[in-house]
Formats: sequence, structure tokens, C-alpha cells
Amino acid sequence: MFSIISGLLWIVRGIRVYALVGESGTGKSFRAKLVAQKYGIDMIIDDGLLIRGDALLAGRSAKKEQLYMSAVKTALFHDKAHRDEVARALQREKFRKILVIGTSDKMVRKICERLQIPHPGKIIRIEDVASREEIEKAIRSRKIEGKHVIPVPALEIRRNYPSIFYDSIRVFLKRNFGTAPARPRVYEKSVVRPEYTKRGRVSISEAALSQMVIHCVDEFDDSVRIRRLNVRSDTQGYRLTLVLEVPFGTHLASNAHALQEYIVENIERFTGILIEEVNIVIDRFAPRR
Repeated sequence: MFSIISGLLWIVRGIRVYALVGESGTGKSFRAKLVAQKYGIDMIIDDGLLIRGDALLAGRSAKKEQLYMSAVKTALFHDKAHRDEVARALQREKFRKILVIGTSDKMVRKICERLQIPHPGKIIRIEDVASREEIEKAIRSRKIEGKHVIPVPALEIRRNYPSIFYDSIRVFLKRNFGTAPARPRVYEKSVVRPEYTKRGRVSISEAALSQMVIHCVDEFDDSVRIRRLNVRSDTQGYRLTLVLEVPFGTHLASNAHALQEYIVENIERFTGILIEEVNIVIDRFAPRR
């Protein structure tokens, strides 16, 4: 978790964290440079990579993973060696502003915690920097053609990830969104075809997720009985509601929060999916069996 000491160190350095949030495939990486230009941002964290200007400074791209679940874990810096490499690079670099890109508020907060930087002070929605038509076009391109964008030039991607490189595009940025006029710039972005899109996407069914929740509850306290379990998913992640029968005298009666954390930590660690919330309802107390 993000430590108080680490937070104070970043505050002393005057670092400000921004986030660009939007559903998968809505064009966040495509517009990352536009957001960076508007706010004068030095660094970008996108899909497991630390980017400065036109260079990849550290990390590894989630686009290189062969399985979708592995790609999610990479984007979330699940692997310790991966996040330590990027965290060390952040400590070495001199910068004042950084942009973290993610599909939900929770995802960007988790990335910040794992890299030991403050939570975003400003969250920008993809709808703030792209029209509905632009977003829908990006979604169609993702679904039909499987194309993804990395906001660095083709030379960098060809050198580091030649197997997934597809094409390059140049974007002329001249929109300032109400800021003072700035000299227009041309940015090159790389279009890639991730390995996992060639093999199809792997997702978790509600039935499989329910079994994992049941297993977590049993590991946490095998005397607790699940009377009902509801699983819902949306663009932010999965939402779970557990209705429990709890024996008298069990520590769960006064510490349901510990069970919530146990379920979230274990499911996110093993699957890479995001659990947005876990609601626990104690329906009744029962004699210990």
C-alpha cells in the first residue's frame, strides 16, 4: 500500500499526478499526448510502460503478453520485478507531472499505489478529450481489427517489440481546449496488434468468479455459510454482494472488513480483474456447528 513517508517525499518534490480514464478501446492511448500537451505533463504510464516524450524509459508492454489475463496483470504492475523497475526509474527521473492511464478510477489508484506515487489529483475522462463519434470509431477499430495504440514513435516499438508492430500514424495536435495558443506539433504513434488478440480474449464467467469467492470465504473462515451470492460487472469492474450466516463468537461478526479485503486481494492477485466493491450482509447469527 502507499506509505505516508513515500507520499510526503513526492509532495516535497512537488509531483502532481493526473489520470486519463475510459473504457477499454475508447482511444485513451491515442489521446495521451494531447492531454500531456494541454497540462504540461512530462511522463506517461500506459499499459505497463513508463514513457517520457518519444522514449520508453522502463517497464514492459501489456500488448506483448500472449494471454489477455496476463496483459491485465502487466498493466496493473502485478509482478514485483516489473513494478520495482518502473518505481526506480521514477525515482531517478526529474519531472513535475505524470499521467496514469487506466480503464477505471480504481485501476489508476492501484497503479499509483504499486508504484508508490500519490493518487491522482485530477482525473480526466476520455469524454472530456474525445467526441462520441471519435470514441465509437476507436471502439469499432478495437473490436473489428484488434488494433491498439502505444503513444511513442514506430522506431521505439520496432526496436523493443518488433513482433507486435503493425503501423505508425502521425497526429497533428493543434487543439488547446481553452488554454493559451501553443505552437502546433506533430506526434507519431505506433499501432500494434497484441499477441492476445490473435488468440482470442479470455474472460471470467460469473459462475467461475462465484466459485472463487466461495473458496475465499471458506479459507477465511470455514464456519461461515454463504446464503446468497450476487455477481455484477460493469465498465468499472466486478461488484459482489454476499449474504452470510455467521456463527456466534466468530471474529467475522466484528471484522467483516477483513473478509472484504481478503476476497479482493486474492481474486485480483490470481486473475488480474478488478473488484470494485464487496458488499457483505450478515443475514443471521447461528450457533457454532
